[in-house]
Amino acid sequence: MTSGQAGEKGFAHLLSQPSVVKIRSALASHRPIAAEEEEGVRKAAVALIFRVGTDGVLELLFIKRAEYEGDPWSGQIAFPGGRVEPGDASLAETAIRETREETGIDLTREGMMIGVLDDLRPRTVSLPAIMVRPFVALLDRNEPLVLSPEVALSFWLPFAAIARAESWHEETVSARGIQINARVFRHEQHVIWGMTERILAQLFGLL
Repeated sequence: MTSGQAGEKGFAHLLSQPSVVKIRSALASHRPIAAEEEEGVRKAAVALIFRVGTDGVLELLFIKRAEYEGDPWSGQIAFPGGRVEPGDASLAETAIRETREETGIDLTREGMMIGVLDDLRPRTVSLPAIMVRPFVALLDRNEPLVLSPEVALSFWLPFAAIARAESWHEETVSARGIQINARVFRHEQHVIWGMTERILAQLFGLL
């Protein structure tokens, strides 16, 4: 993976954090599984973005997608990201571009890519045929984000709290009028579940 223009030297204060060392080591030893090419399946990429908050705690960024009729992921908690566009040279570039468009974060200038997780596909045929590749990045900033109209809000959560198994439980959630039993994490009025939970479960499994 490539780092931002500052290189690893510019991220020394982040890379020395014990939790970051552990995550980076786990990702370095992981050989991500890439999905096979399938006709009719679109590609997308998301970014799991970590920062060290003002209190020195490692935090992970989440966004809530704006409500749009006809969007199967409308209003859900997710990571910044989206579908490949013709100008994207790679899925990493897709993740970088989408992150910049949705949050104002420029991972090429103020971020550092540290790993990749396995490709995922939705588990239900009622969702669009899409493959998602999750990238993991560090961010060296704490300024407020500039959200696009596609994003209703954003928030940072302490990673240690999310990573605790007891923080998750089975719950019935409603999606597109269908009741689904899912593994969820609750933050205030927000529910993290679905593909976002599956991506996190991958990372937890490596740790």
